[in-house]
Amino acid sequence: MELPKVWRRWLTRHERIADALPAVPLIVIATAATAVGKNDWHDPRWGEAVWMALSCVPLAFRSRWPLGVALLTVVGNLTLLAVAPHIAPTPAASLVALYTLAAHGSRRTAWSVGVAAAVAISGVYAATQAESLVGGASLLRFDFLLAATALGRAVRSRRENLAAARARVERAERMQEEEARRRVSAERVRIARDLHDVVAHHMTLVNAQAGVAHHLLRTNPDQAYEALAHIKENSRAALDELRATVGLLRQPDDAPGARAPIPRLADLDTLVSGFRASGLPVRMTHSGTPTPLAPATELTAYRIVQEALTNSHKHAAGSRTALVLDYGPHTLKVTVTDHGHPGAPKGAGTGHGLIGMRERAIAIGGTVTAGPRPEGGFQVVAELPLSLTPTLSDAL
Repeated sequence: MELPKVWRRWLTRHERIADALPAVPLIVIATAATAVGKNDWHDPRWGEAVWMALSCVPLAFRSRWPLGVALLTVVGNLTLLAVAPHIAPTPAASLVALYTLAAHGSRRTAWSVGVAAAVAISGVYAATQAESLVGGASLLRFDFLLAATALGRAVRSRRENLAAARARVERAERMQEEEARRRVSAERVRIARDLHDVVAHHMTLVNAQAGVAHHLLRTNPDQAYEALAHIKENSRAALDELRATVGLLRQPDDAPGARAPIPRLADLDTLVSGFRASGLPVRMTHSGTPTPLAPATELTAYRIVQEALTNSHKHAAGSRTALVLDYGPHTLKVTVTDHGHPGAPKGAGTGHGLIGMRERAIAIGGTVTAGPRPEGGFQVVAELPLSLTPTLSDAL
């Protein structure tokens, strides 16, 4: 460990010693100054040295009571000048006390006490020593006392600026960490939605086609063979989408193509064909004039259709299902309606599918409503914007 650090820590634990430490060089310098004559050295004036030491005693408490110590040293210096001007020491203790007051107290208090002390000490010194107020030692004392106050204020300002800069840096780091956590959380939710959509969709189809194959294996091997072929295709498609989704976790950045392949509305025919092959009769229709869509809108519409048809297959197997894509001036309206039937098996759904659809739509500025119909069945309606802002589109 470095010696300066150890020294600073020791002084921090011993506050009184740290406060009194500046008095040591002051006493030494003042004692040496009393031994300097006009032409040679002589014995120090010990009386002045003793009074200097006594005037420095209050400095041991300067950080605890800066105003009281400053007033005490100034009053003591003035008293000594008035009572014994021939042995009055230099106001070194007042310099340290005024510096401490300026560094720890308010600006108004520091300058008020500093100016008053400078005027009083220099004035009394000039009167007792029969010197001019604006010349010689009197003016020197006045300048030094004001300089001590100015130095203390400069140190105070520097500390405040450093503290403000440190606070800004810490706040920026906290905001950066919070933004990083927010992005990680958003990416985790997005990947979870993709995994849910892929697994729920393909595993539902594979399960349905496996049931068909098992039922027809002995009575109609040709249809069973066709169902097994569909299982193979759906499992391969599921593996491809899972590989693409999980691969996002290994990407070092969002380089072009990092999220490919991305399903689009052009892939809906293949999606619908898979559901039809698994026993869900789906009728897909379009209305309005198809227009180019933002990639995020296409992906969102595809995933909503995928999840809605998966739910229809799970909860209303064999029910007639209608898929309508309505292109409006500014929005794409996607409606998936199944008619249901009393004997439809009910899966123990978690509700994550509906939550995922709403989250996807909200993320691009759209809406999703879903619920049972009064005449039976279930309906999902999504309204998605045709175009997005560049920032939002790229982010998705």
